[in-house]
Amino acid sequence: MTTTLAVAHESTPSTLRALLPARPEALLLGLARRVHDSVWAADQNLGHLEEELLRGGHEVFRQMLEKAAQQKADAAPPLCPQCQNQLRRLTGGHGTTIQTRFGPIRVQRVRGYCRRCRKWRFAADAMLGLPESGTQSPAVQEIAALTVSKMPATEAEQVVERLAGVKISAATLGRAARQQGQRAQQQREALDQKMSTPEGRAQQDRDLQLQLPLEPFTLVIELDAWNIRERDDWGHSAALRAQGQEPSRWHWAYGGTCFRLNQRTQSAGGRPLILSRGYVMTRGGVEALKEQLWAEAMRRGLGRANEVLIVADGAVWIWKLAGDRFPGARQRVDFYHVSQHLWAVAHTLHPQEEAAARAWVEPLLATLKADESCEVITELEQLQARLEGASAAVVQKEVNYLQSHRERMDYGTAKEKGEPLGSGAMESTCRQYQVRFKRTGQYWSQTGDEALLCLETFRRNGRWHQLFPHSANPSGN
Repeated sequence: MTTTLAVAHESTPSTLRALLPARPEALLLGLARRVHDSVWAADQNLGHLEEELLRGGHEVFRQMLEKAAQQKADAAPPLCPQCQNQLRRLTGGHGTTIQTRFGPIRVQRVRGYCRRCRKWRFAADAMLGLPESGTQSPAVQEIAALTVSKMPATEAEQVVERLAGVKISAATLGRAARQQGQRAQQQREALDQKMSTPEGRAQQDRDLQLQLPLEPFTLVIELDAWNIRERDDWGHSAALRAQGQEPSRWHWAYGGTCFRLNQRTQSAGGRPLILSRGYVMTRGGVEALKEQLWAEAMRRGLGRANEVLIVADGAVWIWKLAGDRFPGARQRVDFYHVSQHLWAVAHTLHPQEEAAARAWVEPLLATLKADESCEVITELEQLQARLEGASAAVVQKEVNYLQSHRERMDYGTAKEKGEPLGSGAMESTCRQYQVRFKRTGQYWSQTGDEALLCLETFRRNGRWHQLFPHSANPSGN
């Protein structure tokens, strides 16, 4: 149900006519004439008809939007958008041009002074959904957030103009996307903070009771990281190298995903699928990942899970995080990563013979999958005793690796329970994020990449409507 500002306003012919553009019949007749000409043009098809309606309809919608926005601005109560304090020393006639999906509109607003904030405020701006520093409509804010989180702003400018029929500069799109990403970060922090309170956890538990099946479930958590290139000490590289310092360029972005095991299934072709899962991705470091992942896991049922399973590669930071934030969880090292360590030994033994290397390693991989990691380690130890020099060192290194993960290689148990043997879901997610951030010639700042990472994660987690409520279609139609 749509709420009103103060009192109910009934729709009457006069109030509805006030929203119509000037000379609507002439505008619509001109549009109909262009569509008619396109109908009877032998070299034009349905796409041309769609194009005429899209471009020609913009002026009709732009004028209606301008009138509606002005009515909404006029109805805004004189309250500070930040603290809701009564605004004083009101003055009207402050115009602003707003960039909308139908083109620019002009709106007059009232300005007032907030004694509590000690700032001049426009109450109508908050009512219209305008940012504090910017004049983009909520729809344009969303367009910027969605496109720039997927492609560079220069490309987004072309896509938006072609598909939406509205010209928005790359600079405006980039600036608006960063603003929305920073707003998403603030919302993420508030959501995660809520999970740290007893009230928030209780409410989440009540919500989950309406969603979860009655039988116990396993919550699976996968973690990984990837590198992103930033403009560290940009412009000072030569000076730093002269001082014997190498400029830092690459930094870790940390991510995690969590899902209930009973949400893991297969497509008709046998491809693994996860029906619903939560995502976390941050440039804020391991500590930031730890807190964000715990909050997301709580939203996905951590508090009601029968058991928790952590699946990841052999990175030390992962197991430290798991032990700190998810004590008692079972841990499994990714089978593919373990197999790479065995392949390293195989190629040491048979550097020029791929077939011989494969014949040596495949029985050991089968033994691993049968939950016989101790047998594999014993065989490698016996092999190491017969070798010398570099070959012996390679085998000893891999023995140490397997020993450190011996309790995490329960692949036979995983197959019996239908659990993932590896963290492929998270690794593929990292690759999908990297498609945006590792384009040729791109360098980032931590502020910029965290903002866009947060936007993409909001979308993946199904929380886009929390950033842009209009996208949830509040009218229900």
